[in-house]
Amino acid sequence: MTDLRALPKDFLWGVATAAYQIEGAAREDGRAPSIWDTFSHTPGKVANGDTGDVACDHYRRWPEDLRLAKELGVGAYRFSIAWPRVVPLADGRVNEAGLAFYDRLTDALLEVGITPFPTLYHWDLPQAQQDRGGWPERDTALRFADYAAVVAKRLGDRIEHWCTLNEPLCSAWIGHLDGTMAPGVTDLNAAVRASFHLHLGHGLAVQALRAAIPKARVGIVNNLSPILPGTDNEDDGAAAQRADGHVNRWWLDPIHGRGYPADMLEVYGVDLPLQTGDLATIAAPLDWIGINYYFRQVVTDDPSRPAPFVRQIRGPNLEHTAMNWEVHAPGIEELLLRVTREYGAKKIYVTENGSAYEDSVAADGSVHDPKRVAYLEQHLAACAGAVEQGAPLAGYFAWSLLDNFEWAYGYAKRFGLVRVDYETQRRTIKSSGRRFAEIIAAHRSRV
Repeated sequence: MTDLRALPKDFLWGVATAAYQIEGAAREDGRAPSIWDTFSHTPGKVANGDTGDVACDHYRRWPEDLRLAKELGVGAYRFSIAWPRVVPLADGRVNEAGLAFYDRLTDALLEVGITPFPTLYHWDLPQAQQDRGGWPERDTALRFADYAAVVAKRLGDRIEHWCTLNEPLCSAWIGHLDGTMAPGVTDLNAAVRASFHLHLGHGLAVQALRAAIPKARVGIVNNLSPILPGTDNEDDGAAAQRADGHVNRWWLDPIHGRGYPADMLEVYGVDLPLQTGDLATIAAPLDWIGINYYFRQVVTDDPSRPAPFVRQIRGPNLEHTAMNWEVHAPGIEELLLRVTREYGAKKIYVTENGSAYEDSVAADGSVHDPKRVAYLEQHLAACAGAVEQGAPLAGYFAWSLLDNFEWAYGYAKRFGLVRVDYETQRRTIKSSGRRFAEIIAAHRSRV
């Protein structure tokens, strides 16, 4: 039994999902296309030509999915609200049918005793807003704040915990620099501008949430990684410092009132489109910080690559997931302590943590996934270790409740505690889901 006695009595146990990855119903009830609809329908962008058109059909099957979450014993459900369902176009008009869906979902969660924990943006920018320039343009940050105000006004009487952005690193760097996520741009100038306007949109959304919901508890979610140089070579050491700036400090410093890291501004060589008051807006006080952790990064210097001029190499551990991500549980402990000590975090949630493996379905339909069970236990133990050393960890959300559309990997990779048969939409709780339920129950019984 994983010893989690260090975790606080009121520790929040949850599961996480994202709208485009599970909802489906891509053209129903007034929803307009997002950049991910466009990207996934572009030949060659997503494995096997997969799209999120149907995904897990959660838009119709959400009552069953809530029953599964309740069966796991979770106390919170982190989901994302689809901007293109609520404000589908760039004209600001609100789609009542889209809001009504999240109304029903919120009420149902509260009825079964599960705390709603919505994220306003998990990468599904309305395509109409992309057509106006997307995140590289200031207008998108302003429109995001307007959308946040609409959602807050409708759901704020029942929802206390709010997340503005999920993993803005992916939206900026992977979507606008690497080009392997929507909108598929490969332009450093656009990427840096997008990163800034994502931060600005976050700060403006914090203001909108607090204006509409006096009791709001607001945070942002960043995906962070410990960075390790591939060798003792001085160039690789410098590369690790740049990678840390690219992956961690660029995303943590501004929201903590430190501005943007000077060394990274030099690396990128792009002027930020700053206006008076922007840095203060970006550094709006937060109630909590969310950390998504999947792997550490081992890097070497590579001047032939785009900024930050590093190459990620395979880590030294022998164990890797189906994503080829190194399994390194101590990394989550390291990050929790770093954010506590270097940034003075007062409350942290692990908002995503999980693993993809090749699941096998037994003859009786059961799914035994011992590697995912071990991954879960190891990372929860590391979380408890961080708490013992002073990290103010208040909750843990497993990624993910369901197998789902895994972005550019399509349906080829499975992270779920619950298996989804995409042909029949049948759900099956895996061994990892059962184990998570046992851990939750054991923790509650000891406190």
